[in-house]
Amino acid sequence: MTQSPPKRPAAKRAFSTFADSRREAAAATGSRPAKPSRPAGSKSAGKASGNKAAAGKSTRGAASVPSQHSRFGVVNSADSRFIGALRAANAPRPTPVPSAAIRIDQVQSALGEILQWSSAADTALSSWLRAHRELGMRDRSELAEAVYDALRHLRRYQHLAEGGPGPASRRLAILALDATLPRDTLVPVLKEDESEWLHRSRSVRDDTLAPAVRASLPDWLYEKLVELDDTADLVAALNRPAALDIRVNPMSAVREKVLAGLQHGPAAKFSPQATPYSPWGIRMQGRPAINRWPQFERGEIEVQDEGSQLLALLVGPKRGEMVIDFCAGAGGKTLLLGALMRSTGRLYAFDVSAKRLAKAKPRFARSGLSNVVPVIIDSENDVRVKRLAGKAQRVLVDAPCSGVGTLRRNPDLKWRQHPGGVAELCDLQRRILASASRCVAPGGRLVYATCSLLPEENQDQAEWFLQQYPDFEQVDVRNILDERAGELECDGPLLQLRPDRHGTDGFFAAVFQREGAAPAAKDLASDEADAQAA
Repeated sequence: MTQSPPKRPAAKRAFSTFADSRREAAAATGSRPAKPSRPAGSKSAGKASGNKAAAGKSTRGAASVPSQHSRFGVVNSADSRFIGALRAANAPRPTPVPSAAIRIDQVQSALGEILQWSSAADTALSSWLRAHRELGMRDRSELAEAVYDALRHLRRYQHLAEGGPGPASRRLAILALDATLPRDTLVPVLKEDESEWLHRSRSVRDDTLAPAVRASLPDWLYEKLVELDDTADLVAALNRPAALDIRVNPMSAVREKVLAGLQHGPAAKFSPQATPYSPWGIRMQGRPAINRWPQFERGEIEVQDEGSQLLALLVGPKRGEMVIDFCAGAGGKTLLLGALMRSTGRLYAFDVSAKRLAKAKPRFARSGLSNVVPVIIDSENDVRVKRLAGKAQRVLVDAPCSGVGTLRRNPDLKWRQHPGGVAELCDLQRRILASASRCVAPGGRLVYATCSLLPEENQDQAEWFLQQYPDFEQVDVRNILDERAGELECDGPLLQLRPDRHGTDGFFAAVFQREGAAPAAKDLASDEADAQAA
């Protein structure tokens, strides 16, 4: 068997490369390659000095070669390259940093930005990732999972990190990565005192921690949630990542067909299953990038939590009606309402944020809807709202709220909210309800909803509204949902969804109907002037 020749030492390889380059340069100029200059004092130094004139004569007419000074005297550019090649070949190579150590630094850096609470966690993390475009998909996924784990368990991790070595943000990063990566992945890259501290942290029993610390909630929020039934189960569910819910577009797709395609295609690894309550929902595990799927590009599917989908059932829009989505946001519920109307009638999408409505417009276009009218309003008392007084058959108020029901997806909210902020939101909710109720036609329906679990934002607001507006009566949600929402059970006339019981985000809804004969869906030509004005 033929053996490959032994490798030459690095210095010899560098010299060979240098010699080849000198021969090529000499061939191009028509002269003989000069030998590298020698240091003063070498055996051939005198000979080189004695032949200086001859050397100059032999190079006359050739391209001049710039020279530079070194401790050896004058060194031409070819010699300089030779010396540089020798140094590079013999220089020690840097030891690569283990990926686990790099990941700790990345998570620590990202948490340093997010924990300033200058913006929502998803916004701050997106900004950090844009500044680190060199990260691949796997890197981004691991980093985001660790960051959100740290936010979910922030108070407990901060307690465990007390007395540990190094910066607090590094300790948080270590705890989060230890929880999300395979066990002992970090141990080889930790310092000895860090390894000892991590071992002690792992041995701390949850039942030795204060309840609010164990639940990783601020005291004020824990005190409110503990008043609800099965608090431990609820808190545990809020501290787990949520599955991804999508829904089909009823105007262009059938759930059974879309689901079969997902279950027998590349998306099968995400375990797609029909949601138990919504007739349009599909639930998947993991974080698939559905915005790249052909079904998404064709407008057949959209991301929407199952609880949010059920709100459309409560609104119950019909063809040809005038419907108002009073707080449309990014348009998720608006899309479903418009599809249920079969793109007929007129559907107003109100919001005070031009940025949110701008994000919704591409979704409207992709869905194929032509009956949506986005309207930017200054406040709940905008003149364009007043022009629609008594005209709408259906009005949905998905009111601004604390978002406590969405902590699975937005764990930073529990650290950014405070009791004073909740009180301000309750006041805003009442103002919006009052303004929206004026748009409801006689016999029309008003749906009030939040993604909160707090009674002051939910049941208390429904009771207040009925006391203040006696021309509305409450409608039992069970009479609306029984036929369409599968096995969903409601304890009373109000809808309260919980992640521990229903697998959805926390949602609340109350349905009201205005006194008077319910108007049939009518021709909207007479309202065209109002529509144009709005």
